[in-house]
Amino acid sequence: MMSHPANARPVKHSLTLHGHRTSVSLEDEFWQAFRAIAAARGQPLNALAAEIDAARGVDTGLASAIRLFVLRHYRNAAR
Repeated sequence: MMSHPANARPVKHSLTLHGHRTSVSLEDEFWQAFRAIAAARGQPLNALAAEIDAARGVDTGLASAIRLFVLRHYRNAAR
């Protein structure tokens, strides 16, 4: 259990996708989980973001796609 209250407000984080700077607004818990997944894969954060970006549909924003990726990752790990 976390010892501090959850940051419910999304915070902007910078990423570089395909050579262009962009930002995503994610809650701290999602950002930390996203970073942890990239580290566990031995993959740079920007490379994982590019992978998620390439796989998302045109109607899904990047921040939402990252949240869904994190959720699916931990759901699969729990099985």
